[in-house]
Amino acid sequence: MEKRYSEMSEYELKQEIAQLTEKARKAEQLGIVNEFAVLERKIAMARSYLLDPASFKKGEIYEIEGDPGAYFKIDYIEGVFAWGYRISGGKPIEALPISMLKEVK
Repeated sequence: MEKRYSEMSEYELKQEIAQLTEKARKAEQLGIVNEFAVLERKIAMARSYLLDPASFKKGEIYEIEGDPGAYFKIDYIEGVFAWGYRISGGKPIEALPISMLKEVK
């Protein structure tokens, strides 16, 4: 039975990230785009559990990692997800793993 990321220690999370990264590398080399995308999302989720959600502030604007020039304004944090809106607008509220958010400098 597999553990949830929320139940894993820091060491276990880092091991999981390393394994997922290796699988993603192989999927990318083999051109399996769907599997690569799923693995990238799992890596983002696992990384989120290594971060402190309290360090992300409501009302602040962050750059979205992997999407240059895209920005996200946080309405609220729930667990390891930041709920809010993309600054480009047009989309309803969405949730992103906090590991996908970078401070704007």
